[in-house]
Formats: sequence, structure tokens, C-alpha cells
Amino acid sequence: MHEKFEQLDSNKKLKIIEAALEEFSTYDFQHASTNRIVKNAGIGKGMLFYYFNSKKDLYTYLMHYCLDRIYSQMVSQLETAIQEAKGDFIERYYVTARLKSEYMGEEPHVFNFMSSLILQDFAELPNDIQQKVNTLQQQAYDLLYKDIDLSLFKNDIDSEKALNLVKWSLDGYQQELEQKLKGEQIISINLKEYWDEFYEYLNLLKKVYYQ
Repeated sequence: MHEKFEQLDSNKKLKIIEAALEEFSTYDFQHASTNRIVKNAGIGKGMLFYYFNSKKDLYTYLMHYCLDRIYSQMVSQLETAIQEAKGDFIERYYVTARLKSEYMGEEPHVFNFMSSLILQDFAELPNDIQQKVNTLQQQAYDLLYKDIDLSLFKNDIDSEKALNLVKWSLDGYQQELEQKLKGEQIISINLKEYWDEFYEYLNLLKKVYYQ
């Protein structure tokens, strides 16, 4: 569908993608401007619409682009990071968060765009995008929950129940954070503050439940 765009010079293509990702990360879809995109990309508006039928077409392309990029770059890294954490369930969340933080520095445009999507309503995404999101999430959960070492939990508590409490705590924190930030523009949020807070909660969970 976008064969002509894929054949474009790689530098020009990247400028267009980064300008568009930045625009959609700064403004919601309704207020994002193709005029600003072409200005920041250094191209004419006619060129943009030569490759994309509409602003929505460009937006959908970016969703596929980012999800494919995350899949190709992060899944194998996530698997390696989780293996390094061995069976430590809480530590797996720590290394996962650290990997996301590092990716934010390496691919800020991709990270900000996808974070902006999360702070919107995933239910409104096209079906094929929703399926990709679900696949990525399921793969991450499968890695997090595989071969957990229950012997790390305190001897005087039921390790299975303790594991469930940890899961519910972390899932609840994530849901509460998403609701708190819903509708916010990702570039205006001090993410370091939330990374640090998350690490504090992980350390507290270890103190409460681990030996």
C-alpha cells in the first residue's frame, strides 16, 4: 500500500517519519497539523500526500511502523533481560522497566508516539493494530510469568498467594497510572519521576514478600 514511500531515499523517509511521530506525540490526532509535519520534514505538502492518502492514512502507517520496530528491536532484548533476572518475578519487572527507559533514550520518537497511543483508547484502534498490540502484550506477559522461582518468597507465607498479590499490585499500579495520565501529552510528562516511583514500589514489594 505504501510501496512508493518505502522506496524513498532512507534519509528523506526517516525525516518524514520522525516529523510525523513528533507531531502526533505533541498533539492529539484532531489537532495534529500536516503543515507542521511537512515544514519540520523539509518537504512540500504535495509530496506528503503523494505517499499518503490522508492524515489518517499517515497515522495508521506510523502505528504499524512503531509496532514493527518495537517487535524487531525489543522482544529479543526483553527475553535476554528476563533470562538474566532468572526466576525472580519482581526483578523481571525491574529489568523490563529499565529496558523501556533505555529504549526511550534510543528511540524517543517511537517511544513517545506509542506512549501517546496508550494514553488514548486502544479499543478505538483498527483491528489489525489491536491484534499487533495484543500479540506484543501477550508475548511480554508470557516471558514475565514463565518459570517463576517461588522459593524466593518468605517461608511463612503461601508463595502462590503472595505471587498473586504482587501481580495484582503491579497491574493495579499500571492501570491507576494510565488513568491518571489519560489524555496528557507524553512529552509534557516527567517520566523519570514515574520510573523512580515504580522502582521504589518494586523494592518495597521485595521487602514485604521476599526472604
